Amino acid sequence: MAPPLLILRDMNIRFGAQPLLKGAELFVSEGERICLVGRNGSGKSTLLKIAAGTVKADDGERFVQPGATLRYLPQEPDLSMFKTVLAAVKDGIGLGDDPHRARTLIERLGLTGSENPAHLSGGEARRVSLVRALAPSPDILLLDEPTNHLDLPAIEWLEAELKSYRSALVLVSHDRRFLKNLSRTTVWLSDGATHRLDRKFAEFEPWRDDFLGRQELERHKLKRKITAETSWLHKGVTARRKRNMGRLRALIALRKMQTEQHRAPSTVTLDASQAEASGRLVCEAKHITKVYDGPALIDDFSIRIQRGARIGIIGPNGAGKTTLLNILTGATTPDNGALRLGHNLRMVSLDQKREQLDGHATLQDALTDGGGQTVAVNGVARHVIGYMKDFLFLPEQARTPVSVLSGGERGRLMLARALARPSNLLVLDEPTNDLDLETLDLLQEMLSDYDGTVLLVSHDRDFLDRVATSVIAAVGKGKWVEYAGGYSDMINQRGGNSTAVASAAVKKNKIHQSATNDKAARKPAAKKTAKLSYKDKYALKNLPARMEALQSKIALHKKLLADSGLFSRDQEAFEAAVNGLRQAETQLAAAEDQWLELEITREASESARGGQ
Repeated sequence: MAPPLLILRDMNIRFGAQPLLKGAELFVSEGERICLVGRNGSGKSTLLKIAAGTVKADDGERFVQPGATLRYLPQEPDLSMFKTVLAAVKDGIGLGDDPHRARTLIERLGLTGSENPAHLSGGEARRVSLVRALAPSPDILLLDEPTNHLDLPAIEWLEAELKSYRSALVLVSHDRRFLKNLSRTTVWLSDGATHRLDRKFAEFEPWRDDFLGRQELERHKLKRKITAETSWLHKGVTARRKRNMGRLRALIALRKMQTEQHRAPSTVTLDASQAEASGRLVCEAKHITKVYDGPALIDDFSIRIQRGARIGIIGPNGAGKTTLLNILTGATTPDNGALRLGHNLRMVSLDQKREQLDGHATLQDALTDGGGQTVAVNGVARHVIGYMKDFLFLPEQARTPVSVLSGGERGRLMLARALARPSNLLVLDEPTNDLDLETLDLLQEMLSDYDGTVLLVSHDRDFLDRVATSVIAAVGKGKWVEYAGGYSDMINQRGGNSTAVASAAVKKNKIHQSATNDKAARKPAAKKTAKLSYKDKYALKNLPARMEALQSKIALHKKLLADSGLFSRDQEAFEAAVNGLRQAETQLAAAEDQWLELEITREASESARGGQ
């Protein structure tokens, strides 16, 4: 076996009083595909910087094989010293590298090379930084959150590009699908130490959970042993003093071991404050159109959104996802068409740029809106320090200015603010940005349990598959189509075509492609359009009456439970009302989901017949 190209051994580094890395290690051999995972703040980016040579550890060994080339993509690249994009990319090319490859990659990602880096958007700056790292074809690529600010077509392009590389890869990313598709080895950074699993990321999480379970069992055994030895000590045994002193020293050693043992990392507690249910209809848009300068962002789009739906909105950067989201929530008026919002809507939104946060405010003020020391969650007043702990903030951070928080901390703060406010409509614009994998899991579970409606803009394919009940996708020239299910379901319904085929996402300021490609993208979907069976038509006709009957039953149960003396007067009637309410709500949710799926199928079938 060839020796490693890169060795990091026994890396230790402190920031302030607390150690960040404690004996961390990383070994990278030729052609390896490693994903580096861990909680926000665990030190992943720092370990990559040490590997890249931009940060020096307090102690430890760093070795790079002589002659091996290494390129590093930082999480927040600085291109301000360059006058043009081409100059920035050429600066990263060595003597033996192909200069023509740099220009080819720039053009593939929709840039000309003459752009001023100071005027680039976040997505464009990320593409330039990617080209700087990819163009030289180095022996080792260190990529820190390479999918940040990229749209779905660009992410899929990057995946395909990296799969064709022979370079060794070390990836840090919160994008599960990206890690699953590219990794062969997983390195887990937890509590300053690294744990290596020579398997793909897809097999990591069960292994991690088993690892933590075994750790917990060992802690339990150690605690029992300490309890037994402490009991012996308190009995005051004096015989065989020499032997007893040995047991005392052993007890002291056990206590030290217990202190040094790593505990399972804390998890974020996510629980959304929910308002009274909205009406069954949340939003209905008919033939809406929106045009700014240039081609239409939205052209003749119609949709009907029912309570409880989880709608994902996807498309290339610049296609108009946020504009569509704003129209559907009433924040922006369409140029043409009609929009009707349901009654009793209580909306809470999460902005992708975190612009709702005042950088000068403290963390405590951001959570309480400057209104004291309590946060109302589901109608219950909680002390802000306790609520902060639910989101992994330390008590001493209460007076920390928002401006100094990390990206992950700002993401958790935005979630904490949004979830504390009563709502029945959650509007989430890129909520997964900067969140670690564990927090993403909890956010997904919270959204699954949320009784209201969710409108979601995201480029995270795995998250969309886990959360969305339907997806609205940009297909070019201002056209948007709704597909039942998540991202993978959309791909299947389109005959295997991704958004990269449907729209020229990586071309600057172009959100439509040629008529040939647009026709090719639509044709497979038309072939796969489902038709309603007789049974489906019968269900579609009768479901509204069934839903109204269930709503009446729910109202009756709630009326019974509103009687504060029912439990003390008739416990059986109280329990029957609770069980009846739970059963009716479950049946209503199932009926509404069935109706929505059938209605989508009916509309798609009619559209297909109309287009023939």
